[in-house]
Amino acid sequence: MLILALETSTMVSSVAVATEEKLLAEITVQTRLTHSETLMPHIQEVLRLADVQKEDMEAVAVSIGPGSFTGLRIGLAAAKGMAYALHIPITGVPTLAALAARFPVPGAYLAPLMDAQKGHAYMAMFSWQADELHTEQNIEILSLDEVLEHCAAKKAPVVLAGDIARKKLASRTDLPDNVSVAPPALVMPRAAEVAFLGLQQLAAGKAGNVMDMEPVYIRRSEAEVLWEARHGKTVS
Repeated sequence: MLILALETSTMVSSVAVATEEKLLAEITVQTRLTHSETLMPHIQEVLRLADVQKEDMEAVAVSIGPGSFTGLRIGLAAAKGMAYALHIPITGVPTLAALAARFPVPGAYLAPLMDAQKGHAYMAMFSWQADELHTEQNIEILSLDEVLEHCAAKKAPVVLAGDIARKKLASRTDLPDNVSVAPPALVMPRAAEVAFLGLQQLAAGKAGNVMDMEPVYIRRSEAEVLWEARHGKTVS
């Protein structure tokens, strides 16, 4: 199955084309431009690099969060538009799972993090078992100190991934002995992992509904919080 994968949950714009056996092409770029400016040109370019047409696509996978509210909506809108226009299945891949999938390390826990603002992070925990990624702990919003406490409680090595891990935790002197932070080249989510996890989900019958698929936000946007503070009611 030929799949197009989109990753827009952070400042990084990543687009890939893959099959079950091979990554055909990938563009991963971090610039000051917005996803609304870069995503469609990147899709066109990755299709050219893979020497395929959009009509050749048999499925679309998209990172669904948590992450940037605007970025997730732009990626999902593009993925849903292509799935609808081309009459192909769509599947949503959790962003933290895609981050963890970059580290096929048996015997270790993988703790990908996404910035949840105000000194907190979205964290989930995964492990590899029999060449499959397993969820050990569902997504939580934790302070960075709580992240380290959770990791220290494990009786095995823990690898922290995600941009916030590099920015906020890599330089700390109180990292537990069993905890390491992924190197800079590996901390950010990429469309290649979204593609391969998406293919696995589709093979397991986990296709999404193009009409009602939504991003996984976990918490409300800052704009909604400010609006409620000013007006005294919840945004519907």
